[in-house]
Amino acid sequence: RWLFNQAMCTIYAFCGVLFGLCSLTSLTVLSAVCCLKVCYPAYGRCWFSPSHAGVLLLCVWAYALLFAMAPLAEWGSYGPEPYGTACCITWEASSQEATLYILALFIFCYLLPCLLILASYSLILWTVQVSRRAVRQH
Repeated sequence: RWLFNQAMCTIYAFCGVLFGLCSLTSLTVLSAVCCLKVCYPAYGRCWFSPSHAGVLLLCVWAYALLFAMAPLAEWGSYGPEPYGTACCITWEASSQEATLYILALFIFCYLLPCLLILASYSLILWTVQVSRRAVRQH
């Protein structure tokens, strides 16, 4: 069972969601940057600098914070997991707002990032394959 009070449960769940979303969002941004650098080298060279990296990093954290703080603003909720040993998002939606939060989380924090990662690496593989053919022909 969860050994601490509800406040600790909320903090634990918030941190888990925040760092998990930061991780997936960082991987998404990294794949997009790699795609720009490999597939569009001229655009990637002039567009990306250390200051851009800082801005992207701030955007990643802001995006993750937006969705991690939503249950604290009563859009969704944090609570014990079904086995009661840890805390996370309350997946069993008790209201329409909670259902919308879970749906938004699925679309914007899972589906969209996964599709962007898939598209980025597919484009990279396609570019490498086209380049390989061009080198073979010469």
